[in-house]
Amino acid sequence: MTQTEISHEASPPRQAAPVEPAGVGEQQPSVGRLVGVDLARALAVFGMFAVHVAPSAEDTSGFAGWMLELAQGRSSILFATLAGFSLMLIAGRREPKTGLAGRQAMARIVIRAVVLLVLGTALTMLKTGILVILAFYGVYFLLALPLVRLRAKTLAITAAVLAFVAPPAAFGLNQLLTPSVTESINAYDPIARLGGDGLLSLLLNGTYPAITWMPFVIAGMALARLDLAAGAVQRRLAALGPAMIVLGYGSAWLIGKLVPSLHGVGSDVKDLFANLDAESLKALGPGDAAYEAIQDKITDDAYLALLVSDPHSGTTFEIIGSLGVAITVLLCATVVMARLAWLRRLASPLIAVGTMSLTLYVAHVAAYTMLPDGATSTLVPLLGFIGGAILFAAIWSRFFRRGPLEYLLNGTTKLAKFVR
Repeated sequence: MTQTEISHEASPPRQAAPVEPAGVGEQQPSVGRLVGVDLARALAVFGMFAVHVAPSAEDTSGFAGWMLELAQGRSSILFATLAGFSLMLIAGRREPKTGLAGRQAMARIVIRAVVLLVLGTALTMLKTGILVILAFYGVYFLLALPLVRLRAKTLAITAAVLAFVAPPAAFGLNQLLTPSVTESINAYDPIARLGGDGLLSLLLNGTYPAITWMPFVIAGMALARLDLAAGAVQRRLAALGPAMIVLGYGSAWLIGKLVPSLHGVGSDVKDLFANLDAESLKALGPGDAAYEAIQDKITDDAYLALLVSDPHSGTTFEIIGSLGVAITVLLCATVVMARLAWLRRLASPLIAVGTMSLTLYVAHVAAYTMLPDGATSTLVPLLGFIGGAILFAAIWSRFFRRGPLEYLLNGTTKLAKFVR
């Protein structure tokens, strides 16, 4: 989600591209690829707005309802995938930086991670009602450090293995973490005590836990290693993205047809609670028959939940399907921006949004707290947030290369020059 400096790569001379927003490279293939990333990031920003300030997809009909449903979970996953791409812009996109440059690049990533962790924790402590992703980003960056010098194939294999292994591992670990164990760990966690997302939340059981979200980041790193201007690469990704969508969501849909009980996951637990009176609820505890029945049902439902592909379910099917969406969006954005210069000029305000996504994300969290009660029951706030973001980004980019917070973040990472 943070804007990164563009790595200059050696490439054959090309015809000069039309003028782009400041900070974008000069040669047309690089312009197309990197501007496409900014466009994809802008779409992720708008998707995040939709999740936070628009009515639920269930309460909205027609095309708008379909778009809101598409944004659920997938916009944040697109962010995470692009975060992995951005890491490689720092560490050396096609070829990893080595020696002093490599050490300084690693230091810059660490500094960014710490800043995002602090900023995300501060926003979470405000209790705005928005599930802030920034602190999780900081953890992703730190966990990705040992992988920044790997090749695309190795990164892709790593992401694939994690997509299959991480969800059941997360389920097993969460089963071991009883409420008392969780409370004990959080009691000694300084971040949790401050009111932010503690280490358990960041790594295992939060809204965007690293254990099931690192496949997106690593896949984004693999994509950055590829030559997205090459026709062969584009054709492979054009086949891969939709195939993953069909495999992930299609498999979960098929399993849902074959296992009808999946449609009622969680509902039976609610029925068990509904059948208990107030006195029985007060007496509920270990050893009680009703308590044991509820615990057994929760465990059974949890196992079944590994077979769905719902947003934020953290299952293998969701990871595969949502990553397919992210790959498809990124590919379409990069190809269109590289091939249609007139559309690139027309989309320059949207591209500007992508260059200052951190600023606009933090701004939308702050603006959300100012909305009156019930404001998000219509699409008006969403349209206002999108329009305001485009207007601000278009004007700001006329005079500055980066967004306000991007300037501060970039300035902080300059401390890496002291690494030797």
